[in-house]
Amino acid sequence: MALKGIDIFKMTPKTNCKECGSPTCMAFAMKVAQGAVDISKCPHMSDDALAALSEATAPPMKTIKVGTGEAEYTLGGETVLFRHEKTFVSPTRFAVNVAADADVDAAVAEAAKVDYDRIGERMHAEMVNVEYAGDAAAYVEAVKKVVGKGMTIILGCTDVEAAKAALEVCKAEKPILNGATAANYAEMVEVAKAAGVVLGVNGANIDELYDTTAAIEKLGYKELVLDVTGADTKETYGNAVRVRRACLDKNPDRTFGYPSIVNLSKIAANDEPMQIALASMFVLKYGSIVIMDTMNYARALPLYGLRQNVYTDPQKPMKVEPGIYALNGADENAVCITTVDFALTYFVVSGELERSGVPCNLVISDAGGLSVLTAWAAGKLSSTSVSKYIIENVEPKVKSRKLIIPGKVAVLKGDIEAKLPGWEVIVGPNEAVQLVKFLKDLQANGEI
Repeated sequence: MALKGIDIFKMTPKTNCKECGSPTCMAFAMKVAQGAVDISKCPHMSDDALAALSEATAPPMKTIKVGTGEAEYTLGGETVLFRHEKTFVSPTRFAVNVAADADVDAAVAEAAKVDYDRIGERMHAEMVNVEYAGDAAAYVEAVKKVVGKGMTIILGCTDVEAAKAALEVCKAEKPILNGATAANYAEMVEVAKAAGVVLGVNGANIDELYDTTAAIEKLGYKELVLDVTGADTKETYGNAVRVRRACLDKNPDRTFGYPSIVNLSKIAANDEPMQIALASMFVLKYGSIVIMDTMNYARALPLYGLRQNVYTDPQKPMKVEPGIYALNGADENAVCITTVDFALTYFVVSGELERSGVPCNLVISDAGGLSVLTAWAAGKLSSTSVSKYIIENVEPKVKSRKLIIPGKVAVLKGDIEAKLPGWEVIVGPNEAVQLVKFLKDLQANGEI
């Protein structure tokens, strides 16, 4: 059961030293109870108190790290069942499934074709699941083909000896060994310990999954993920929800407090539309890793967009840093175009500006991370805010005195010109998609 602020306060040094960043020990204790601050931020906490509180205040779902370098990902660490309660913290990761007896190179190459940026985040298949097909030697060769591909490896293998051999060629990349069952968990724990990797736990049903996980914990190993894949969609969905509810309920059961794996290649094999639909469901409920037959743009575009929306903190707007962004080789003489700092607006507008090929300086001021009309309605985008930013940050760096503003706030044109003597304010189009033609027409007419 989570500790209350007063319980945590009783174990603090009560010095009110402020070194933790809070004005008092009570304020610090309240923040720890809310999950806003880690207990280790207090430099004067006794070792005994720190050990006791660290365990009591730890998230009910353990945070697990897998992979290395750019392919290192954090799984778990969730504290709520529903995003609106606070936020989801560790985005679902997508894996492509390859069978050891199939064309591994072709499967990996096909998945690698999907690689693009969306609102500042790279979208690609982050993991690859290598499925054991019964031949240990062939399995090792298949694993060798995915090493060094920039994807976190999942070893879908319940054969202890084959798993040992496969880990010898890939353990440096910190894979997931998804192979512990009720029959082999003791041996698999030793294999995972020796290699220092995360162990995936499987069960014939939810009860067996629980019992096997509890048995592994008794052996002292807690670097785990739970494979909640059942015999069909209904069972898999039920398992995923029950595992998440068990560890995040009012009285959490930490035996189920681990990230989950959902293998759609088992419950919807070779059915692309169904896999896309199920993957979208398990982004919401509650797959930490979703394994699919492959990844292509038909799958990626809806799934990555959904994931990015779901795993954005609803309490924090998506913002880009205010500044002057020179596009298409723009220099100090290029026309200035301004919009808000809402990340989606920025990336849509900057994309269209780049597509136009017209050199321009995109000026982003602080608008609270809101869209154009919302920022205008809230007073965050006004003639005062725009002119002040231009005077303080743009005029010292840019010689051009032409400024294009969004068409939806054309009402600001007169006020901005009054507050920016010597500037010509041009009203741009209402929609970003119209910017290409708009800029090319201005350029052709010699207006910019």
